[in-house]
Amino acid sequence: MRVLFLAPNSPKTGNCTTAERIRNHIVAAGHTCVLCDTREFSSASDVSSLMTQEPRFEAALAIHLFKGGRLLLDAGVPFGVVFGGTDVNEDVKDEHKRAVMEEVLHKARFAVAFTDKLKERAEELLVCASKIYVQPQGIETRVASHFSWSDFLHRTGVRAKQEENVRVFLLVCGLRRVKDPLYLLDAFAEWHSQNPLVTLIIIGPKIDPVFTTEVEESVKRSVGVYLAADLSQEELHAAMQKSFALVNSSLSEGMSAAILEAMDLGLPVLARDVPGNAAIVEHEVTGLLYSSPQEFVNMSRKLLNDHELQERLVRNGKNYITTCHNPMKERIAYQKLVETLH
Repeated sequence: MRVLFLAPNSPKTGNCTTAERIRNHIVAAGHTCVLCDTREFSSASDVSSLMTQEPRFEAALAIHLFKGGRLLLDAGVPFGVVFGGTDVNEDVKDEHKRAVMEEVLHKARFAVAFTDKLKERAEELLVCASKIYVQPQGIETRVASHFSWSDFLHRTGVRAKQEENVRVFLLVCGLRRVKDPLYLLDAFAEWHSQNPLVTLIIIGPKIDPVFTTEVEESVKRSVGVYLAADLSQEELHAAMQKSFALVNSSLSEGMSAAILEAMDLGLPVLARDVPGNAAIVEHEVTGLLYSSPQEFVNMSRKLLNDHELQERLVRNGKNYITTCHNPMKERIAYQKLVETLH
C-alpha cells in the first residue's frame, strides 16, 4: 500500500522525530510511506491534486488534527490521524478549528492519542466517535561516540575554571513561544550569580524567526544562561547524557520526546507542571514538576544536594521508559492501525 504521511516536519523537532519513527514502522510492514511537511500545502485541494498523480496513494496519515488532518478532508482515500498537544491545548479554543477537527475525527478511520489524559481531554472537548486509541511514543536513544563535551561548552560560550564541576541544566526545545524558553531566565540568572557552577543551556532549532531574535537578545543580556547551536539527534543525546538535568518549560505539551529521551539516557527531569508533562512525569518519582521559576530553583537546589533523590529519579525514569514506551509495541500498534486503511 502507498501511504501519504503529513506532519509538521521542521528538522530536529519532536514532531519530526515522531513522524520519522512512525514512518519507519509503516515501511517495516512492507508499505511505501511518503512523508511530507504540512507547510508544503495551503489547502485540502492541494493534497487532493497530489492524490490524482501517479503512482496513486491508497491511504493517508497525519500528525495534528488541524494542521495535518484538515488537509486530508478531500483526499478521497481512507486516513488516520495522530493527536498533537496543540490540538487539545490550543486549537480547540478556536471555534473554527474545533469544527474542522471534529470533521476530521468523523471521517478518520482511527485517531491516536499518546496518553490516556490526552484521549480523555479530546473526548471532553470534541464530538468524536469512540475511535481514539492510546499509544505512547516508543523511545530509542543513540549517543554520538565522537561528541566532545568540552568543545560543546566552549562553542556555546560556557567558560568555567572548573569545567568538570559545571552543572548544566539543558532546556531542549524548538524556539517558539509555546515552549516558553525564557520562563526561567531571570530566576536562573539570579541563582547563577549565587552559584557560578550552575548553567542553563537552551538548545533547539530556530522555528519562529521573530521569537528566536527575542530569545537571542534576552540571553545576551543574561548571566549563566546560554543559547547553543542545534545538534544532530545523536549529538544532542550525547549532550543530554553529559548534562546534570533536562529542563522543560513549555506552556503546553502533548508528549515531550525530550523528556522521555532524558529518562532513557539516565538524566533527571525538571518539567513545568502542565497536563502533558504531568501525564508522563510523576513528581518526585520519575521527575520533578514545578509551577513557578522560584519553585524550579528550589527543586534544582535540592536535586543538586540530594544524591538519593537523583538516583531514585534516574532509576524510576528508566524503568518507566522500559515499561511504557517500548518502540516494538509502538511499531506493532501502528502496523495494525495502518492495516485498517486498506
